[in-house]
Amino acid sequence: MPGSESQPHRTTPKDLRMRVEPFEHYVERYEAWFEVHRQEYEAELAAVRACLPDRGRGLEVGVGTGRFAAPLGVGFGVEPARAMARKAHRRGIRTVLGTAEALPFGDGTFDYLLMVTTICFLNDPVKALHEARRVLRRPGRLILGFVDRESSLGRRYEQGKDASPFYSVAVFYTPAEVTSLLQQTGFRVREWKQTLLSSKEAGSVVPGVGEGGFVVCSAEPA
Repeated sequence: MPGSESQPHRTTPKDLRMRVEPFEHYVERYEAWFEVHRQEYEAELAAVRACLPDRGRGLEVGVGTGRFAAPLGVGFGVEPARAMARKAHRRGIRTVLGTAEALPFGDGTFDYLLMVTTICFLNDPVKALHEARRVLRRPGRLILGFVDRESSLGRRYEQGKDASPFYSVAVFYTPAEVTSLLQQTGFRVREWKQTLLSSKEAGSVVPGVGEGGFVVCSAEPA
């Protein structure tokens, strides 16, 4: 976020535990969201799919239970919560335990890397984006999906953080802040897509930002 770039972030075991524990203990509650909010989930899938490359070896960081990786054909996943990783594995994702800030893969391993609602849970987004750049083959593609803090949906999430076991520790971002983080870590933004619009076509996927609660950024190493 603006003003944070010059401040080093030291991740502690307590930081990681606080962010991971809800995803260990509330797996079924997490899974239920996708069934209760099926239309929103399908819209988010469509927005991410619109930015994915047609082919290549892909990794989802913060794969969760595989709700995005599986239908999108992303073969590999990294997840710090064991309970989530087990479900992703059952959905056919080759999932390993790990964090975005220390990806357990060699340099240039993947053609594209996906993060969906992951950036808001990162202990150190700058370090995580540097890691993403490291494991990408050139030209490579990074796809980030997240809730825009300045949208009506983002404002609701921000106001309701304390009532959620998941979002109580989240840090929500704006597209401008994510663009700044990407530029700082050697990425160039290619395009934006947005969905969960405030209009009657709420499930549509359209270019740009500013109308949708859920936005997707496609970027490549500069």
